[in-house]
Amino acid sequence: MGKNILIIDDSELVLAMAKDALEDAGYQVQTATNGIEANRYIFSKNRPDLIIMDIMMPMLDGNEKAKILKENEMSRDIPILLLSSKSDQEMQRLTQEAGADGYILKPFSAVEITGRVRRCLAAARKGV
Repeated sequence: MGKNILIIDDSELVLAMAKDALEDAGYQVQTATNGIEANRYIFSKNRPDLIIMDIMMPMLDGNEKAKILKENEMSRDIPILLLSSKSDQEMQRLTQEAGADGYILKPFSAVEITGRVRRCLAAARKGV
């Protein structure tokens, strides 16, 4: 069984593209359309090994959700990759502010998203 990935994005198209790419690479994938809905996966016994989260979402944006997860004892060790169409420079700043582990720029390819996930999971295993 592959690692469990949670993708949080309010775009059904982005969710479908990311899910297909990651499932094809052997990962188990859950999806949520906002940060509140995602809690049922994050705080369950089958919690994700990694979270990919859009920055701009309704109810609770991804940057704030990442900060909350990194401050919570039950979720702080889950790697988070932020997802956005913002500039590379802005994403570097937002990633650092949120305490996230990296980012993926939209639009992304299947090769790019699976590579980022693989590298992030490898870094988490090494404790980097």
